[in-house]
Amino acid sequence: MKKTIAIILTLVLILSFAACGKKKDTLKVGASITPHAEILREAAKLLEKEGITLEVVEYTDYVQPNLAVEDGSLDANYFQHTPYLNTFNAENNTHIVSVGAVHYEPFGIYAGRVKALSDLPDGAKIGVPNDGSNETRALLLLQQVGFIKLKDGIDASSNATKLDISENPHNIEIVEMEAAQVPKALSDLDFGVINGNYALQAGLNAGTDALAVEDPSGSGAQTYANVLCVKEGNEKNEAVQALFKALTSPEVKEFINNKWQGAVVPIF
Repeated sequence: MKKTIAIILTLVLILSFAACGKKKDTLKVGASITPHAEILREAAKLLEKEGITLEVVEYTDYVQPNLAVEDGSLDANYFQHTPYLNTFNAENNTHIVSVGAVHYEPFGIYAGRVKALSDLPDGAKIGVPNDGSNETRALLLLQQVGFIKLKDGIDASSNATKLDISENPHNIEIVEMEAAQVPKALSDLDFGVINGNYALQAGLNAGTDALAVEDPSGSGAQTYANVLCVKEGNEKNEAVQALFKALTSPEVKEFINNKWQGAVVPIF
């Protein structure tokens, strides 16, 4: 009898270890609704084969997903570029780092009440994001199309505001607002300069709808590449590395190119 019980206990232990071996890791990742969450769900198909479950938490702002990584309620996030990350860390004393770059979303100028850049009226109201890195990016694009000129030395690494405009021949009124609000305010603006993900959420595509986009041969593609981020110290986590590998796989690259047709550009 004792021998039988011992055999049964041994079998139970073997089965328990086998079950543990099959237990899936779970990664909880914060993301903007589009394109980030959609890209993550495509990567999740590859992770599933490695026994990793990806839980995607969608956000509509650029603050909460970083705070959630900092406090540990998220394992990672995927929504931001490095200049924004650096500014956020400096202003909020957070310790979030990039694992690597995945894609680039061209910043675009979109029509509001005025439908062509050539019809720019004096005193035009142009909406731009009000956070440091994205406002810089918007102002650089307005300079690229000749609407304004910025002070010498302003580049993609700067945190510029409308106070850094040195020449404004058309007396443009720069309207600073939360990035997510710019597409919603187009009916009250002459033009809006919009982040790629918020443009997509509004049904706009930089490849087909923007009146102008950033020069793809410039430094913007690298500077503003969207990155997978974690709290400092977690960069080498095996599940995180597996996620980054999936995000930069040929399968995900094909998915991005087919779905967004130039509005989202793989950087790998």
